[in-house]
Amino acid sequence: MEDVQLLDAVERYIRGEMSPEETVHFEQLRKSNADVDQLVVEHTIFLNQLHQFGDRKQLRSSLQETWLHLSEAGVIKPEAPKAKVVDMRKYRRVWAVAASIAGIIAITVSGLVAYFTPHNDSNYQQLVRKMQVQDQKINNLATETNKIKGSIASSYGVPSAGATGFLLDGKGYIVTNAHVLKDARHVTVQNNKGAEYDVKTVFTDNERDLAILKIDDSDYKAFNNLPYGFRKSGADLGEQIFTLGFPKDDIVYGEGYMSGKTGNNGDTASFQIAVAANPGNSGSPIFNKNGEVIGILSARQLLAQGFVFAVTTRNILKALDEMKKDTTYQDIKIPTTSSVKGMERPQQVKKLEDCVFLVKIYQ
Repeated sequence: MEDVQLLDAVERYIRGEMSPEETVHFEQLRKSNADVDQLVVEHTIFLNQLHQFGDRKQLRSSLQETWLHLSEAGVIKPEAPKAKVVDMRKYRRVWAVAASIAGIIAITVSGLVAYFTPHNDSNYQQLVRKMQVQDQKINNLATETNKIKGSIASSYGVPSAGATGFLLDGKGYIVTNAHVLKDARHVTVQNNKGAEYDVKTVFTDNERDLAILKIDDSDYKAFNNLPYGFRKSGADLGEQIFTLGFPKDDIVYGEGYMSGKTGNNGDTASFQIAVAANPGNSGSPIFNKNGEVIGILSARQLLAQGFVFAVTTRNILKALDEMKKDTTYQDIKIPTTSSVKGMERPQQVKKLEDCVFLVKIYQ
């Protein structure tokens, strides 16, 4: 495929103009050719920056037209500077107009900044699952388990939302996304065997979109050692990855590869992966082939398939360092080595899934 044809295909793919058959073929090409996949990532960022430039140019043109209109109407009358004391009261009207223009500029620029911030992009979907009353399977399982263990978790009623979290420390510290906890009145976590535990939120970092929960339940049995470690250096482009999460009632496995070193709109606090992700996957751990955590899944783009974003492990560790400034939490120990390295994938998953939890939000 020639460069011009390839670029045309990339633009049609990003804009959603391909037929279903063309889309399937192009996504297969992305998976088999890392250069094509990187071109899609870079061109998406380029188009976003181009749109930003166009918006700024249009704003500048609009302000110039407004200035000319005010000048022609006699509202603004530039005067040559004179070396004398001037009574500024007679220019109150001009100052008022200037202040209004400054206000308009400030509001417009703020709006542009907010619009192009990744978490406010209308094409950026945070992956929290809405849970309806008819989602009975998960509630029935939890209810039966709670009858045995005497937990008060089921007394909260039906959860309104669900996502994923995973253990930072075997003592019951769980990391998830901060956006998962929005408007939460109560939060519980449920393991892959259906046992539900009360938790409390001990740390929130909205800037990094990270939150840390602590299981606050006498029925929870601490892990002596976690089977995975946390890898600060992340992954290389094209490196195979996999994830575990709760986009449905039971745990779901997904696999893919590292497709971009930055996140939405060039966000350096996250990275891009090509993997299936759905509402409920927020907070899912991202593992490399050795079973090391390299990030936490947070969102996806709606208008382009395969654009899924994860917060880096480096930022998880930074958030933890801030949390540890409170001496109450200095006993948290993050594992750095993986005991599942070298195992076949099914055996890895069996070891890892016990440490991944469904996070249930009650409003």
